[in-house]
Amino acid sequence: MLLHVVPLNEWSADPGRPYAPSSLASEGFVHCSPDEPAALAVADAHYRSVPGPLLVLFIDEALLGAEVRWEGSGGELFPHVYGPVDRAAVTGAREVRRDADGRVQGLAA
Repeated sequence: MLLHVVPLNEWSADPGRPYAPSSLASEGFVHCSPDEPAALAVADAHYRSVPGPLLVLFIDEALLGAEVRWEGSGGELFPHVYGPVDRAAVTGAREVRRDADGRVQGLAA
């Protein structure tokens, strides 16, 4: 299972098409995390000032049509999806709980 952090408004912007965040155009891949702690660390480090709800998408790698490469970043391996994410590959989503200052508190039940 791959995890991906996304603002709710971006995920819901075009539900009839595969999900293609701006990183796909600018970097050539969709950033993902290997587990919940890594996804929450990404949310806290990179999305603290992003307004509105954040989601963690749960992506079944076996259902993706795009290639997944595990690549190093900061001494750890992270999965990168080299193409749009098929919405059928997203098996679940949970909201990121944040405090008033945007600090991540965990995932909603």
